[in-house]
Amino acid sequence: MSARSEITKKEAGAHATALKKAKGEKVRNPKRTIPRAIRIALVITVVIYAIIAVTLLAAIGPAGVAGNPAPLAAAVANGSWAWAAPIVGVGAAVAALGSLLALIAGLGRTSLTMSREHDLPHWLAAVHPRYKVPHRAEAALAVVICAVIAVADLRGAIRFSSFGVLIYNQVANIATFTQPTTDRRYPKALQVIGALACVVLVATLPPLSVGLGILMFAAGIILRLIRLRKSHHPNIQAP
Repeated sequence: MSARSEITKKEAGAHATALKKAKGEKVRNPKRTIPRAIRIALVITVVIYAIIAVTLLAAIGPAGVAGNPAPLAAAVANGSWAWAAPIVGVGAAVAALGSLLALIAGLGRTSLTMSREHDLPHWLAAVHPRYKVPHRAEAALAVVICAVIAVADLRGAIRFSSFGVLIYNQVANIATFTQPTTDRRYPKALQVIGALACVVLVATLPPLSVGLGILMFAAGIILRLIRLRKSHHPNIQAP
């Protein structure tokens, strides 16, 4: 796996974690529980990445890691456990599925909030009476994701998604920077570092991904302005 795809996967993981904040209405004492869960998840993730990185470097070296699209499978295949290489592939698929399900759950809650504010069709605001999940929003997201997987170049889709993730995290850094002292958990320097890191990572993305991302945000801003204008002036028809 190349260095860029590693960065992309980490950003996607961070995105999934951040989106879980939208589930506060399902968490008891969210002010205490969510920060604690994020810290625990971050520590576990860093430890797992560190173990995998050290293992790969010891097994196939830096050149093997940089030049192999599946370094973990290559490391297993080159050792005495070559028979386990297919198991590594299955494990990777299961891990990817788990990340995708977590992402759908987080995006489902985000879509629920947006639909309640009429930024998305209000039909998506339904919550299942038994399972208490936004089932329509999650089903719609699953259909969209399956369609993207079926027809798009996943590498391009991931790069495009990375731009959105980084902008999302940039907004979070700026918003957190404005928190009053009574609500602040960490020093403002961390938000400054996070904001600078987002800018640096955006600069490493392909220009096409950045351009498409800018167009997407521009379209979203225009649609929201139209909706706000209509909500303040209900007799005005959208152009």
